[in-house]
Amino acid sequence: MPQAPSGTQWTISHADQTATVVEIGGGLRTYRAGDREVLDGYAEDEISPAGAGQVLAPWPNRLRDGQYAFGGNTYQLPLSEPTTHSAIHGLVRWLPWRLLDQGPSHVTLGLELAARPAYPWSLSLTTRYELAGDGLTVTHGATDTAAEPAPFGLGTHPYLMPAGSVEDTWLTVPARSRLLVDGRSLPIGAAKVAGSEWDYTTAKRIGSGRLDTAFGDVIRGEDGRHAVVLGGPDAPLTSVWADASFGWWQLYTADSAAQPRRRRSIAVEPMTCPPDALRSGRDLIVLKPGEPWTASWGITPH
Repeated sequence: MPQAPSGTQWTISHADQTATVVEIGGGLRTYRAGDREVLDGYAEDEISPAGAGQVLAPWPNRLRDGQYAFGGNTYQLPLSEPTTHSAIHGLVRWLPWRLLDQGPSHVTLGLELAARPAYPWSLSLTTRYELAGDGLTVTHGATDTAAEPAPFGLGTHPYLMPAGSVEDTWLTVPARSRLLVDGRSLPIGAAKVAGSEWDYTTAKRIGSGRLDTAFGDVIRGEDGRHAVVLGGPDAPLTSVWADASFGWWQLYTADSAAQPRRRRSIAVEPMTCPPDALRSGRDLIVLKPGEPWTASWGITPH
């Protein structure tokens, strides 16, 4: 029998919620609540399009020229996005993850990322998906199994399906600044969002707005959490929340995606660090050998 491009499929459920997690990339292929598709996912016989549902590690987003320096050494990663001459979204998107634990409403996957010349640290990674009454919670773990500290960042890439059109969706982003980018979508500076068209600290309609934007300086609650909210006056709300380990959001209205996905949904991507962090060092995590790191985010369909 032919194998699905995304490998083995694991389905979990709770009450009227179901989600499908996949072997290749350890990502989230579908998430449904009642009769509502929460995610703009993809079919079992498809390759994940435009990063849909993928785990992005050991760095999210783009790395300029695929080059970075750490610990006095310089490294060159493969240019996985040749059009921007950059290395994008890490090293685990197309690797097979293995099943560690599964129950009716949860599944945990693991991956041993081997050291290589361009990233000479070995990492033990886990991702746990769990459904409960308040929605989906995703918990990531990382341990540096090498002898030296390792530079690290993580993000994820879910596309949220709006109740209507992207134009009629109201958006809230709890962030005070955004990154400015060049023609290669790589950061060249930052700007405050207050009073500008990029200010989504108070909910507003997206309309004709085009987003492929990293937002930072997030506004956290007392527990460190913060959330991007999609919805509208007459539409159900969906919250994508993240804990204090995540300090950045990438929002993408899929304007450059291939049809039929173009501007059909909105990628809401929690990130621990901004684009190009392996070069800039901004909010870059340094994993100490043997010390586990964890972070959680989730989706609440109201």
